[in-house]
Amino acid sequence: MRMRIGAALVVVAVMIAALIAGLWEKDGQDTVKLRVGEVTRSLFYAPQYVALSEGFFEAEGLDVELTTTFGGDKTMTALLSDGIDIALVGSETSIYVAQQGATDPVINFAQLTQTDGTFLVAREADEAFDWQSLKGSVFLGQRKGGMPQMAGEFTLKKHGIDPQADLELIQNIDFANIPAAFASGTGEYVQLFEPQASIFEQEGRGSVVASFGTESGHLPYTVFMSKASYLKDHEEAIAAFTRAIHKAQLWVMEQDSGVIADSVLPFFEDTDRELVIMVINRYKNQGSYASDPIVDEAEWNNLLDVMESAGELKARVEHAELVDNRFAERAIQDAGQ
Repeated sequence: MRMRIGAALVVVAVMIAALIAGLWEKDGQDTVKLRVGEVTRSLFYAPQYVALSEGFFEAEGLDVELTTTFGGDKTMTALLSDGIDIALVGSETSIYVAQQGATDPVINFAQLTQTDGTFLVAREADEAFDWQSLKGSVFLGQRKGGMPQMAGEFTLKKHGIDPQADLELIQNIDFANIPAAFASGTGEYVQLFEPQASIFEQEGRGSVVASFGTESGHLPYTVFMSKASYLKDHEEAIAAFTRAIHKAQLWVMEQDSGVIADSVLPFFEDTDRELVIMVINRYKNQGSYASDPIVDEAEWNNLLDVMESAGELKARVEHAELVDNRFAERAIQDAGQ
């Protein structure tokens, strides 16, 4: 009798073990890996890091591998060559690919930031700053063809300043070396991203006098995008990814800058917490973080205007051609908005 009971218990134990193993195997099969390439590591992308640190991707059954691809050209090359599945980069890159006649176009599906992320830094504080002060000055701008440069020139023209005739515009310095060039004495004004703008203020090397993000208006500035073929073959994974991003966007809208800073600090280990709070607060206050992933048509048309003004647009590309808002709309619906 005891042998029968013992044998029965062994059978039950084996069945339970098999069931548990099966569940673990199923969980492993259900987890989808997505390779995401970000154009740079920046507090401008805070909601993305929140989605990782707060477990929003994991809750959607996603294993997101994030790499920094360092530059729009390299990011797009990685996407087109299948080195990554999703790119976080400016929408202008998808337009450049379309202008080259791509047979598998790059499609924008979820917006992360909706303004330019740069600021105008002067060597001295100027509470009564007027854009006309730039006339006749030496202005250290961003790389030609990139959105920061285009948004910068668009803003100058908006204020009646011809970037080529009314000031000395320097655009031949690599992105990573622009802060050092200004610190060493090049230029009277410089266009900088955070946290470098705030660092210069803390060090007494310069003062933020204006925001290019505020001046150039809403744009699909930084957007998650994939090749059309990838979206078609991985719809559920992209839908889950977009839901996680939207959860992070809502979370960022609801939390104060200190809480957000604590969430993203693991991605910026060498950056002072108070500086992170200052930067996030500045971006939040000017509405740089998109509150939902929709890439709307008005913002898209503003982007085309900015590119056209910079002479970087061969022909206007319709919103419907390179934008797919289905996933963003589903995410908003799932969030009950």
